[in-house]
Amino acid sequence: MQIRIILLTLLSLGGMSVSGHAQQTMSLNDAIQYALANSPDIKVAQLQVSDADWQIKENTATALPQFSGSIAYQYFIQRPGIPASALGFPGTGDEKIAFSALHSLTPTLSYNQLFFSNSYRVAKKAAWYYRALVDQQLVATKRTVYNRVVDAYLPALLISDNLATLDKNIGNLDKLLSDTRAINQAGFAEQLDVDRLDLSLSSLRSERGNLVRQREIVVAALKLAMGMPVGQEVVLSDDVQKLMATYTDADLTSDLNLMNRPDYIALLKSRDLSALQIELNSKPWMPSFAGFLQYSPGFQGGFGDDSKWFFIPSAVAGVSINFTIWDGGISKARRQRALIGVQTLDTQKQMLENAIALEVETGRKQYLNAQERVASQQRNLDLAQRIYDTTQTKYKAGVGSSFEVTQAEQGLYTAQQNVMQARYDLLSARITIRKALGLDK
Repeated sequence: MQIRIILLTLLSLGGMSVSGHAQQTMSLNDAIQYALANSPDIKVAQLQVSDADWQIKENTATALPQFSGSIAYQYFIQRPGIPASALGFPGTGDEKIAFSALHSLTPTLSYNQLFFSNSYRVAKKAAWYYRALVDQQLVATKRTVYNRVVDAYLPALLISDNLATLDKNIGNLDKLLSDTRAINQAGFAEQLDVDRLDLSLSSLRSERGNLVRQREIVVAALKLAMGMPVGQEVVLSDDVQKLMATYTDADLTSDLNLMNRPDYIALLKSRDLSALQIELNSKPWMPSFAGFLQYSPGFQGGFGDDSKWFFIPSAVAGVSINFTIWDGGISKARRQRALIGVQTLDTQKQMLENAIALEVETGRKQYLNAQERVASQQRNLDLAQRIYDTTQTKYKAGVGSSFEVTQAEQGLYTAQQNVMQARYDLLSARITIRKALGLDK
């Protein structure tokens, strides 16, 4: 009974361990959605949006009523005064008349209000401009993460397709080797034929091990792009052929719309924000207007030998107008620097426009080249397959050599790799054009 309980406990723990490291099957779309929800870059961009919201509130609060309070107590260890006799009081001797009370308690309530300030006006506008900028930066970050995941997912698919093809070839060659060994034992084939096929099979298995390790590296890079823990087990469910149907033929004719590119819009928003610095420093003469109200219910006590406290309230209200007469050229220098900043962004905008146009044009040419390569490599594969089939038939009939078989097998595997690479390049070109045009899938 105790042994049964122990076995059940071990099985339960084993099940917990497996579930904690369960594989997660992911299509390309699943990987993109996971990245959009978990990418640290997106989380940082979202925090910047939240920070921009609070900046708006902070700037708005600057012109709202400001209330403050304070309380101060003073005790005069030595009070200023003059001899009473100096004021004409007879018989006072050295007695002094103090000019202040011994104790002073001063609570104060203050109200301040900014009515107008050009700096405040521009700062409030800048907060909204900055909010629009970080909004667009969030969109651009999501698009960057999207593209990064796609770029990391596709190489893993190419390696997986290569592995599937390699496994098929290994299986065929393994069967041929087994048959050749049987023929050799019967005395109808040389040991050289067995050795050649064995060497070819060993080379394929070594190549397979290399591809498996490469896939592990590429999948780890994909997890990093997704924001997924590297230790999480992932199985990729898509393949190149399936995605070829998802990403249909590329757009080779439509005009480029730069407003589809989030990075371009973000640059425009950044320029608008920078232009506010010109506006801020173009009117240094504009005054600021503020008002205040202060009430202080003061208390004082200890006049002479009297220990009584006296209530001495005071209240004051007023306004202030501040304006700059001459700032030594600071505003002019700041305005010129702001102009240079805007001109720099204009130059960057032109550079980005050219880069995007070149990206689209290059992608379209690469797509046309990839189309031609797919057709050419497919013809080569068909030819290599016929050569391989013919060579095997001749070998089994006893009129061909194992050398011809291994050569045909290597040619077939190379042709298969070339076709897969061409299809991968075609899919990549389609996706590249859509990314350049700023289009989703």
